[in-house]
Amino acid sequence: MNEQNKRVSAFCSDALGTLDGVGIAERISSGEISAAEAVDAAIARAKSVNPALNAIVTETFDTARAQVKDPVTGSFAGVPSFIKDNEDVQGAPTLWGTRAVPNKPAGKSSRFVKQFFSTGLVCLGKTALPEFGLTATTESLAFGTTRNPWHTDYSTGGSSGGSAALVASGVVPLAHGNDGGGSVRIPASCCGLVGLKPSRGRLERVEGSQLMPVNIVYEGVLTRTVRDTATFYYGAEKYRRSSKMPEIGRVQHPGKKRLRIAFFTDSPYGTPAHSEAADLVCRTGALCEELGHTVREIPCPCDAQMADDFIIYWGMLAFSFRFYGRLIISRGFDRSRLEDWTINLSRLFLKKSFKAPGVIKRLRRFATLYNDIFSTCDILINPSLAHPVPKVGYLGPEVPFDEAFERIRNYVAFTPLQNVSGAPAISLPLGFCSNGLPLGVQFGAAFGHERELLELAFELEEARPWPTIVQGYETGNLNGTPA
Repeated sequence: MNEQNKRVSAFCSDALGTLDGVGIAERISSGEISAAEAVDAAIARAKSVNPALNAIVTETFDTARAQVKDPVTGSFAGVPSFIKDNEDVQGAPTLWGTRAVPNKPAGKSSRFVKQFFSTGLVCLGKTALPEFGLTATTESLAFGTTRNPWHTDYSTGGSSGGSAALVASGVVPLAHGNDGGGSVRIPASCCGLVGLKPSRGRLERVEGSQLMPVNIVYEGVLTRTVRDTATFYYGAEKYRRSSKMPEIGRVQHPGKKRLRIAFFTDSPYGTPAHSEAADLVCRTGALCEELGHTVREIPCPCDAQMADDFIIYWGMLAFSFRFYGRLIISRGFDRSRLEDWTINLSRLFLKKSFKAPGVIKRLRRFATLYNDIFSTCDILINPSLAHPVPKVGYLGPEVPFDEAFERIRNYVAFTPLQNVSGAPAISLPLGFCSNGLPLGVQFGAAFGHERELLELAFELEEARPWPTIVQGYETGNLNGTPA
């Protein structure tokens, strides 16, 4: 197989064309196409490329076709999409990327899925993730490897890698992801997408998160355009608005305010990001300065203590799945079928469990410390990932735990800050690596300040448009017209 044949694109001259979600919704609203035609086109695209990508765990094509026979309302009325397979969708199983969970249909949809559907999006199925979403690549023993549509030898990132692959390849314009340590932003960076992790409480909470001593898991979406991300949050706020933070509202254009921007390229461990990742951050800072913003370099705003605390807490989540899976997931949970990664991450926690009270106390306190940073700046910029996208297998379930652990800790050192702090962050696909794969830059803001992130994202998208797979490196016209 030559290199060009390792790129997977579903874009074609059907009802979806090269349009983003807003563009498709507009075509449906105007009567140019029907919701049924949009859904049928996405199903055909999924059937065409999923054998190469392995991104879909469960198909709900017939349910989707039945749904659009009745009028659908919302910002994305009739637009096809997918749900990551760790959220319940009524009538479909929730398998969590593991062999340990029985294949049984959910009796009802989760709170967030109901909010997701309130925007008019139509679910075509469930997407792949690694076991329980506990690692940064979408490779599992239960469902195999999900491959990056930019080049199928490479990882999609994780844990929302199945959704990212379907959006990047053009099957659907946006799809659900959730983020407990970077699981929206990591695959966004790997697959050339926009990935916003919102503020804690902005969207409906992940089921069971109220039981966590520190809630680090957030719902979200992966998109190809800033306007799709902005429109999703605008629609979601109509369903449920948080009273604990400012409303995002409708964001459609760059903001007029010039921002104080600070950037850093060293991880909390004091190690520098790969030269390509660091250079992209520096070039992004220079672009922001050209646009009239004030930009300065700062040291990493947190230290190794926070990073190590997050790792122990991460291990506690694995421990919870391993020993309490029957209570929090399913009575049919079989822990004997867990992957070594989950088992060993759980054991790591057990070795350090005596530190848990202090860890939780410090993680809770970090929210205040993080937000204090924004007394002297409006936006933080840093690498989304510490190095370019690795090939499939580099982080896979066959890699010995100690080796995989060191690789993952170094790779995703930058994203957990916002999971712990509860503040928003967005990854934008502002560059490519020498391996030909996308690379993202992360932008962070104070708690509740998603609007500033989206306005800046609009401005950067205008100034430096990023290509989609169908367009390669030739153009950045993402909104597109039917091919």
